[in-house]
Amino acid sequence: MGELVERVDERDRVIGVVERADAVRNGWLHRVATTVCRDASGRVLVCRRADGLARFPGRYDWLVGGAVEVGESYEEAAGRELFEELGVRGEVRFLFKVLCRGAISPYWLGVHEAVLSEGVVRPDPAEISRHAWLTREELRAARRTWDFVPDGAEAIRRYLGLSGDGDGVVSGRPYAGG
Repeated sequence: MGELVERVDERDRVIGVVERADAVRNGWLHRVATTVCRDASGRVLVCRRADGLARFPGRYDWLVGGAVEVGESYEEAAGRELFEELGVRGEVRFLFKVLCRGAISPYWLGVHEAVLSEGVVRPDPAEISRHAWLTREELRAARRTWDFVPDGAEAIRRYLGLSGDGDGVVSGRPYAGG
């Protein structure tokens, strides 16, 4: 049996449990939790996805995340994915969710934020081939020239537009743990 997810409706209400592969193949809505990682100065972590991944190999992403498992909240999934992909246990804060029509399939995308210290990030090489911390200006420039995962475009526009500490990024304290 493959990865199980909750199939949801247009209002994000659970209507059943299905294999994720079936949800993708049939275009059924399910849930994905992601996290924007930033440091205390507001730089955003951008990762290059490993070449061997099934979805968007070798592309850049500013979101870290994956499918929400059955019975899991968006926040729980975001925290689990943060640890699986970056080796970091940290507080994730829910920001918003958006109905994403997706390049592969539709899903509800829960976007979170974690404020991390640069030195605590230990990416899983099976998931992430390299990473960098970018300023808002560097991120804007990278979006014009790097090959990014297409599904995060609306989320990054919304994230950078949030009011917070004056630079368009939500405020918070850095996470110093590992």
